[in-house]
Parts: sequence; C-alpha cells; structure tokens
Amino acid sequence: MSRILAIDYGRKRTGIAVTDPMQIIANGLTTVPTHELMDFLLKYVAQEKVERIVVGHPKQMNNEDSENMKYIKPFVVQLKKKLPDMPVELVDERFTSVLAHQAMLDGGLKKKARQDKALVDEISATIILQSYLESRRM
Repeated sequence: MSRILAIDYGRKRTGIAVTDPMQIIANGLTTVPTHELMDFLLKYVAQEKVERIVVGHPKQMNNEDSENMKYIKPFVVQLKKKLPDMPVELVDERFTSVLAHQAMLDGGLKKKARQDKALVDEISATIILQSYLESRRM
C-alpha cells in the first residue's frame, strides 16, 4: 500500500505528516521552510509511494475560509500542476494548533520545547492527518 501525506501550510514553515504504508497511524515527518516545500514534496513523492495529499483548510468559526486561505489556494493549484495524478484534498484544520499545544502539554514537554513553532506545525499536520483518517473510517 501507499502513504497519505498531510500538510499544515504556513507562510514561513510547513508541517508535514505521513501515514505508515498500511494507512493506520499518522506520524509527524518534519517541518520545512515553505519556500522549499514544493521541492521537498516532489522529492518525497519520488522516493515513497504516496496515495494522496491532504492539506489543512483554515476556516473561521462561521465555517468561512480564513485569511490564510489566500496563501493556500495558489499552493494547491501549483501542487496539482506539478503532481497531476495525485489526489489533493482539503481538510478542516480548525483548532489543530490548540490541539497540538495540548498534546505537547499532555506529553510532558517542557516550556522551551512547547515554544518550538516547527514542532507545533509538525504536530498540527499529524492532527490534520489523524482527523482525516478517522473521517474515512466512519
């Protein structure tokens, strides 16, 4: 089988998570500077079998797109051009940063580690991917 890759897109850096090949467990992969994201993804997809890519869809409480969507739409368009055979789905990412911080607290991480924004982005991508996996099971 192949992996599912999730992206928590940010203007400066982007968190990335992937499933295992059986698509059971979501794991944080890395955080990359956003200007290097496309190169990273193309290289990763060339090395690993990836079935689809899910991208965090930033929404407001009233279910409308948030301000960050103006940065994500062009990225998704470019991603679909570079990988035309790869399905790309948007997944609601509301509260992922809050959940990431809570997971860090629950995991006993020290304050300095919790302030690592790259780690927060990677955990957020993992939460996006886990929620996607759970929605598919229902």
